[in-house]
This record gives sequence, structure tokens and C-alpha cells, in this order.
Amino acid sequence: MEIIKESAFKGQFKGKATALYTLRNKNGLVAQITNFGSKIVSIYVPDSKGKFADIVLGYETINDYLKGNPYFGALCGRYANRIANGKFIIDGKTYQLPVNNAPNSLHGGPDGFSNQVFDVKGVVKTGNGEAVEMNYLSKDGEMGYPGTLNLKVTYTLTNSNELRLDFEATTDKKTHINICSHSYFNLAGEGNGDILNHLLRINADRFIPVSDVLIPSGELRAVAGTPMDFIKPSIIGKHIDDKFDQLYYGKGYDHCWVINKKKTGELSLAAVYSDPKSGRVMEVHTTQPGVQLYTGNWLDGSDKGKGGKAYGARSALCLETQNYPDSPNKPDFPSTLLKPGEVYNQTCLYRFYVNEVH
Repeated sequence: MEIIKESAFKGQFKGKATALYTLRNKNGLVAQITNFGSKIVSIYVPDSKGKFADIVLGYETINDYLKGNPYFGALCGRYANRIANGKFIIDGKTYQLPVNNAPNSLHGGPDGFSNQVFDVKGVVKTGNGEAVEMNYLSKDGEMGYPGTLNLKVTYTLTNSNELRLDFEATTDKKTHINICSHSYFNLAGEGNGDILNHLLRINADRFIPVSDVLIPSGELRAVAGTPMDFIKPSIIGKHIDDKFDQLYYGKGYDHCWVINKKKTGELSLAAVYSDPKSGRVMEVHTTQPGVQLYTGNWLDGSDKGKGGKAYGARSALCLETQNYPDSPNKPDFPSTLLKPGEVYNQTCLYRFYVNEVH
């Protein structure tokens, strides 16, 4: 198994050094994360025959990341997903964010966390596996958000074949925060066809319908009887082109599902994604209330990734664990407001295993 070279990520951006950090577990799994955008660069997992493949879309050098797709593997924030018209109100004051997905603000704006260099001390060994901690200080007013936000994200590759992401943040003024990891996954191996014949189960009885500009109405709608029903494992491509207004708006799936939870904030199952041919399975667990499924509808082959592979439409999917889109403007949605003295704590966990292939 030839992994991406750490030397290819040594560079400078905004006056700070970029680097690549490699985590390994006792079973041979490898995860690599760069401090540029705190992006997951690669995850190598075995198939049913023990053959390892990299299952996330991305690039082989820091220069490619600097000019390529800004969201491949990225940490999105301060606010992942969309905020309507790039505006919200706190204590009567209106805050204007950059509109980078007209007419909305997306993933914290063009200079959100995905375009920042995080501070890193290095890889450490823990009782649970190798880990790397990344820190970023987001100053008051950055991308229009109030408050200086101190963010810490810890990536741990456990010996139970889990990649665990723990997020922690504090602020000195009231602000909105919604962090997600935006990896594009293909369990057949990155650049190896599309994901339309793969299987997906989403642990959700409801989803959040959106307008033609992908902003929620505020409704939480039952998935039953719609193409949004993934309660049982379903072929991803089976209904993706159905004549259904929600699929038309997003050119496929680009929606948030309301995860079935017994208790708010518990670490629980959000989704199970599997590739029948390779036998690879990825479970997604989260403390967050929602998971956004995006089926790579806007990829068009112009992104040349690892080994020069062209990443075409629906060649990967994202399962972004997060709070609901536009929550700052939807009082009935779970609050994303962080106040001074409070600590933002969320976890996303990817668990990998294989099913026997017949």
C-alpha cells in the first residue's frame, strides 16, 4: 500500500506552514489529515480480500489543494451548510456574512475554516490509538461572525477501525457555530466509478425539505413514500433521478435528515454506507441532530484528483454530520447559538468493517 507522501504537503499559506499528518492503527488502517483546512486527505481501508484502497476524494500535494475543490475532506465552519441570504440576528443586531452560494452563505464563507491553516503539535499515541489535535483561533468579525472562537478538533484512528473526530470550541461573544467534516467517500476506492449501485441506510424517519435555493422551509417531513426513504438499506441510484421537486432542486440528494435519537446529544448511528462488490462498510455516528447526504451532483470531471483521476458526477457521497441548515433563522430548529462560558462539544465517528462478498 503506497500512501501519500508527507513531504508533498510541506508549504506555506497565509504565512503559516502546511503539513500532512499520518495516523496508523494496529490493523493497517491509515488516515491522513492536513492542517490546511483540517482536511482529511486519505483513508485506507481493506476490502473483503484484505486489499487496501483509499476511499476519499482528494489530491496528492498541497499545491493541488490550494487551487482545487475547497471542500474535499474539509472542516466546514463556522457554520456548515447554508444560511439564508447570509444573515442572522443576535440580540437585535443583524450580522451579514459573505454570500458565496447565491443568495446564501455556504460553509462559513469563502475564507471559512476550509481555507485556514490550523496549528498542530504533531501525532500522539493515546490509549485508544494514534491522534492529532488541530487548533484554530477565529477572530471576532471573521467572515462576518461575531466573537473570537477558539476551536480544537482531535482526530483519533482507533484500533477498533474507527476514525473519530471530536470538536470543542469556546467564544467570548454570542455566535453561531455548526462544524462538519466534508469528506467525499467512495467505498470502491476514490476515482473508481460512481456510487449509484452502492447501498445506503439513513437512520431517520424525517428529512428537511428545501426551496429551490436549498433553504429549509422549517418543515420536518416524513420520508415514508418518498425517494428520501433510506430507513432500510437502499440502492443510492434507484430513485435519485425521480421526478420529485426535492431531487430537482439539488440535482439529486443534497438534504439534511433528522436522525432518530433516544436522547438529544447522544453519540448514535446516523447512516450505514456499503459497497456490495468490495464488501467495505462505513458506519457514521454522531452527537449532532442531523446528517446531510450529498451525492456529488455538481462534480463534473473537471477536478483531477489523485493519480490524475477525473472525479465525475456522483463519483462519491458526503455524509456531513451537523445541525440543521439555516438554524440561526429557524427558531423551531435546535439552537446553534454558543454563548460565552459555554463549551461546544460534538463528535463524528466513522467505523469501518467488511461484509463477506458472495
